[in-house]
Amino acid sequence: MRWQIGDVKTRHLGNQTTGRIEVGAIGLGLMTFDQTGTQPREQLAATVRAALDAGVTLFDTADAYGPGDELGAAAQGANERLIAGLLDELGVRDQVLLATKGGHVRTEGGGWGTDSSAAHLHEAVDASLERLGVEQIALWQHHRPSSKTPYDEVIGTLKEIHDSGKVRMIGLSNADPEQIRAAHAVLGDALVSVQNQFSPKFRSSRPEIDVCDELGLAFLPWSPLGGLSDAKELAEQHPAFAEVAAARGVSAQQVALAWELAQSPVVIPIPGAKRPQSVTDSAAAADLDLTPDELARLDAD
Repeated sequence: MRWQIGDVKTRHLGNQTTGRIEVGAIGLGLMTFDQTGTQPREQLAATVRAALDAGVTLFDTADAYGPGDELGAAAQGANERLIAGLLDELGVRDQVLLATKGGHVRTEGGGWGTDSSAAHLHEAVDASLERLGVEQIALWQHHRPSSKTPYDEVIGTLKEIHDSGKVRMIGLSNADPEQIRAAHAVLGDALVSVQNQFSPKFRSSRPEIDVCDELGLAFLPWSPLGGLSDAKELAEQHPAFAEVAAARGVSAQQVALAWELAQSPVVIPIPGAKRPQSVTDSAAAADLDLTPDELARLDAD
């Protein structure tokens, strides 16, 4: 499969065993994509098109993503169906590496639960295959550990899922260094990525980045712009990001993503976006080369 990314900066997922896949250095998180009155389908389609025009080719969804907590369990799978439909309508399936996840479940009353049982994870993969309309999922990620299922059992299930041929590559999400190493010991080259929270506000996943760097796994920061959307919070808690942005004439969001890219060549941030302007701004961070002095200021912020 070929991802048509044009003349943009790229990073990669995979290896010699799974196949090395080049993707845009900035991805797109789809958690907030939904068809509500404020997000008409035409706007979301325009956002997808703008992402591709800007070289964004890694799209990240999950079976638990869906509109509105009030829908409860009925939201399960809604985001997968939405993005699959948009890609088909635009005729751009071959331009996107579409990643999804399983292991989180939506519950009645707007709650979120976890289910890492072997039965559920196998069922989740089959359901995602059907909703996405594919014969094989490019990247399937275990969404979150569950206290009810030992992690070594989860790893065994992930190996079964990969060996079934239903997924090309396996990823982890919300995993700690010990869990990453344990999964890599069993899955080997089938494991290609880890998706944890990382942003100027939330930096405690630095050890996971280091492990990914060591093992050759991609690190996909979720919520990479946390703490930057509120102008007051930005000025008070992250003044260096605001100052560098003002000096460079770019958004603080671009500075944050460029800073994350500079943490390691394995980092591929996946900021969310619901408007074309947002994803275009985020993608431009791949071309923002921060100086050593600027990086030092941001690291200390």
